[in-house]
Amino acid sequence: MKILLADDERGIRITLCEDLEDAGHHVTAVDDGEKALQALAKERYDCLITDIVMPKVDGMSLLRFARERYPDIIVMMITGNATTERAIEAMKLGAKDFIEKPFNNEKVVLLCNGYGKNQVTERKYDQLVEAVKTEFKLDKMVGSSPQMKRLYDDIRTVSESDFSVLIVGENGTGKEVIATTIHQLSPRAAGPLIKVGCHIANVNLLEDELFGHEPGAFTGATGRRIGRFEQANNGTIYLDDIDDMPIDTQAKLLRVLQEREIERLGGDKPIKCNIRVIASTKVDLKKLVDQGKFRQDLFYRINVIDLRVPPLREREGDIGVLVEHFIKRYSPGRELKIEPEAMAALAGYRWPGNVRELEHSVQRALALGGASGVLRKEHFLRDYSVALPEGAEAKTPGDDRRTLRDVVSAAEKAHIQNILRVTDGRIEEAAAILGISRKNLWEKRKLYNLLDPNAAE
Repeated sequence: MKILLADDERGIRITLCEDLEDAGHHVTAVDDGEKALQALAKERYDCLITDIVMPKVDGMSLLRFARERYPDIIVMMITGNATTERAIEAMKLGAKDFIEKPFNNEKVVLLCNGYGKNQVTERKYDQLVEAVKTEFKLDKMVGSSPQMKRLYDDIRTVSESDFSVLIVGENGTGKEVIATTIHQLSPRAAGPLIKVGCHIANVNLLEDELFGHEPGAFTGATGRRIGRFEQANNGTIYLDDIDDMPIDTQAKLLRVLQEREIERLGGDKPIKCNIRVIASTKVDLKKLVDQGKFRQDLFYRINVIDLRVPPLREREGDIGVLVEHFIKRYSPGRELKIEPEAMAALAGYRWPGNVRELEHSVQRALALGGASGVLRKEHFLRDYSVALPEGAEAKTPGDDRRTLRDVVSAAEKAHIQNILRVTDGRIEEAAAILGISRKNLWEKRKLYNLLDPNAAE
């Protein structure tokens, strides 16, 4: 241990210091209480051994100071004027031992050795607990490819800071899981994590979501609404798909990030917000800046640290790991065999929808082939060249020279159009039939130019 020894008796200082150092401890010895106080104020010690009666500052004052500054410090009191009352007082203040002079140095050394071993054990335990917590919080991110291992290391590093983070990755790569993990590993983990989708097309609705409103701010605003930024106070706010944020809202967001304060719609009183901002984008924001669709000053404000999430097609060897993970999640305890041809097809497919698409593919395979105990290629992947949905271009195999991605995209667009027609445009119902989230459906409609420009999403 790192020990501070304070005693005005020279003989005790020299002999006890030598014996403790022989036992492997690091000892700083001082001859009065004031020097001991200065040493404690300057650096941390594992253990304080102090006489009670000393010049300038007494041992009881040292005990109080040491325990207030370092609650886990071990304090051993030594005195030539022992009384029961003084011993009780010292123990109440947190002293571990009360030793009467004269004493045997070997006794003190043995006590220190025991405390030192306990401290080492406790520190190793704390380190193990932290390591387990970290791994537990990263366990939703499945993959052992070199690309993912680098990403895990980056997540651990950025989580320790309080800087803004921009997560860049295609749809379905798990950006929201990464944002959640960063928050859980950060010093703000005890605070709230508030998630906001920036794809709301109506500017007023998005700003109301972000900043809240006061009564009477607009027609129908009968009460006060607390916005997402206020809800995230002392925690983290996650702005998903910030590339979809309207340019007018971007200007207001920039002010929030600069001033760390917001104003509710219809309000005139600034409200301080202590927040960390994590944003995500599915496109290159720099290109949007060059096109005048994203504010340059906001880009640099949110892009303090950027994390790039690799698409599934670039994650070497992760397909099989993810398939096994999803099978265990959705069909726990069942023995299922995957045909080699099926795994080869999965490994060769481009996965434009990334991990989310693979997850849905595994769910489909379990529904179609789970009862047989054998999962085949056709269970995982639809054969679009055989029968395309209504509206998709159906050429004969000999004439069709499109890439697999183009064929899949055409089929997907046609099927979404068909489901929207069947449900009369009811988004919630359409998303449920398609087996995707409302947000994911919105992203696909935007990708295929199927959005109604007059509708408020």
